[in-house]
Amino acid sequence: MDALTDLLRGVRAQGAQLCRSFASPPWSLRFTADAPLTLVMIAGAGGWLVVDGHEPVWLREGDVGLVRGPIAFTLADDPATPPQLDTADADCDQWQLGTRTYGLADDGESVVITGCYEVVGSVSDRLLNALPQVVVVPNPDEPCPVLDLLKAEVGRDRPGQDTLLDRALDLMLVAALREWFERPEANPPAWYAALGDPVVGPALRAIHDDPARAWTVSELAAKANVSRAALARRFTAAVGVPPLTYLTQWRMTVAADLLARPDATVGSVARAVGYTDGFAFSTAFKRVRGVRPSDHRVVALRA
Repeated sequence: MDALTDLLRGVRAQGAQLCRSFASPPWSLRFTADAPLTLVMIAGAGGWLVVDGHEPVWLREGDVGLVRGPIAFTLADDPATPPQLDTADADCDQWQLGTRTYGLADDGESVVITGCYEVVGSVSDRLLNALPQVVVVPNPDEPCPVLDLLKAEVGRDRPGQDTLLDRALDLMLVAALREWFERPEANPPAWYAALGDPVVGPALRAIHDDPARAWTVSELAAKANVSRAALARRFTAAVGVPPLTYLTQWRMTVAADLLARPDATVGSVARAVGYTDGFAFSTAFKRVRGVRPSDHRVVALRA
């Protein structure tokens, strides 16, 4: 399994909120991104992505902006253009032109498309923590059929439409992240790079593939055909923590995602990540995550 596939494991939109907006200069749209992750695309004349606290970034047609919430941001023809529509304002319904479609012009030069991963757990903490708050993935100057599909489908209201849009958004996110993590300015977590190490990689993949197993350093070292001491030394240098410390951290990362599922219980999650003793699991979770698993679950289900 390659590093990106491992990072993207579990990404699956569930009832994602998508909309498109038509605009001609001067135009400015204000968004309050409460969702864990929002994708932004501008077709046509392009526009500026202005995220609060960050420098404005120009988006060409085909570029993809990724914004980690919660944070407010503006899309505009010019950073100085005052917002004409705020999606947090109930009065924005006056601009609605149709299904998931809004307009500042009848036939705008720019088409703004936003897609929000609103459900906690549809994008994992490990992926969000690997991204800066604002990412702009430049168009590789190749055709983008997924963007064309989103432009065509987002305004339709047909059977199965929500599922179609969810999967298209997933595909757009995967394509954007693949481009991003190949760029020199990307700063992925240490374990992401270490998955390609011939010694550390096999041990990491073993942990990721079966976090519930009671791994020993000897068993992990055998995966890489090296001694316990060699693995411990190289693993700590590459990842920043010893193998069994990382195993506990990874278990708690997986557990945090599982606890956000409506059908999960603290006991079932404990067993899924290798704990038969619920008290031991709760103690480990609070030590690593700072809160009890039951408290984390309450917050996740309310989000």
